[in-house]
Amino acid sequence: MSGRSTLKAVAVALGLLAGVSATALTGAAYSTAQAETIKDSLALAYDNNPTLNAARAELRGVDENVPQALSGWRPTVSGSASGGRIWSSTDGASDYRNNASISLSISQTLFRGFRTVNSTRQAEAIVRAQRENLMSTEQDTLLDAATAYVDVIRDTALVSLQRSDLAFLQEQVRAARDRFDVGEGTRTDVSQAEARAAEARASLNTALANLNSSRAVYRQVVGIEARNLSADTSITRYVPKNLEEALQTSEVQQPLIRQAQHLVDAAIFNIKTIEGELLPTVTLDGSVSRSWNPSSNVDESNSAQIFGNVNIPLYQGGSVSSRVRQAKEELGQTRLQLDIARNQVRANVISAWGNYQAAEASIIAAQAAVEAQQLALEGVIEEQRVGQRTTLDVLDAQRELVNQQSNLVTAQRNRIIGGYQLVAATGRLDAESLGLNVARYDPTQHYEAVRDKWFGLRTPDGR
Repeated sequence: MSGRSTLKAVAVALGLLAGVSATALTGAAYSTAQAETIKDSLALAYDNNPTLNAARAELRGVDENVPQALSGWRPTVSGSASGGRIWSSTDGASDYRNNASISLSISQTLFRGFRTVNSTRQAEAIVRAQRENLMSTEQDTLLDAATAYVDVIRDTALVSLQRSDLAFLQEQVRAARDRFDVGEGTRTDVSQAEARAAEARASLNTALANLNSSRAVYRQVVGIEARNLSADTSITRYVPKNLEEALQTSEVQQPLIRQAQHLVDAAIFNIKTIEGELLPTVTLDGSVSRSWNPSSNVDESNSAQIFGNVNIPLYQGGSVSSRVRQAKEELGQTRLQLDIARNQVRANVISAWGNYQAAEASIIAAQAAVEAQQLALEGVIEEQRVGQRTTLDVLDAQRELVNQQSNLVTAQRNRIIGGYQLVAATGRLDAESLGLNVARYDPTQHYEAVRDKWFGLRTPDGR
């Protein structure tokens, strides 16, 4: 196999990550009509990923904090019933009678020191924070899916490179043996070629193992086996034009920052809720009851009552005051965590931007290195034919070419993943921004369904 035919054989593998079709590289007929694009994989991960679905379930559970807080506005109703037999004795005379009673009590809170208002606002702030946490999980999931997708393509390309390298080296072994048989070569040439072929076979096995591992990760994240993946992995149109734009976008859209902001709001309302325990509580209580045979000379008794009650807390042992101070310290902590989140997001954006730019430069350098090494290999092969180069020179040139081609594949992979990481750092790696063909999960649908429910044990989906 000649050096030029070897280069042609690996062109398809390099083209996978270069973002061009195999037809353009080889001229062979190649169809991607049934290929699975990266957007298809992201859509599958959006629907199927268990981590993302678990985060949605967690948010639905947090939604229930709001109706629990709103229950402070609603009355509490309780009923009771009792029945039994009573024995009594007076002046030696015994009396036996059956006794039964039923009652119904209603209590309506009129004022709780604004605790219901503030606890409801606190619960709503926590729901908003949890929605941002869900958005962050969605972005992490889509980034994992994109990484798994591109890793499968990268490892497929590397397997193709290793197979072509092995075929080239096996041809070198055959040629070395032919030259040795006719007295033009040495046993050393044959041994060197055989050693490199064995090394290439081991490298191929390692590349196959890495490909199987990448496929397993893809199955874990996306939910299906990786089969016919398309080379269309472009993320360029979603990448910010410059670092300043990336930083500005992240300050507005990054869910980690918005989550921290909502947690600050929740901490503020938590302080107000606890402070409300120092204020009076006003309730309106009513009850009705009926008793049968309450005494030996009464057959039936009915009663109804209604009272307004005011409970004024005077001293609680200092526990409420301590909890207020504790809540204020927690508020200070959440404000510091907001600053931490902003700084972390800024660092992530700058790091992702640098990595993306470095990957761009690495591709240019790797492409130049591959082209130069291709020419060098062809030259060494021609020089070997006229006796100016040894078999070892050809083997070394081939090894260097494979290394440069592997570096190019890795650089192309890093550029694509770097683009997705940058978009995720700015907060725009979500189904809506990417235009994924999915039924969007609406977190407000469940919230609105349960917010004003007064009763019912079934969830909105019927469980």
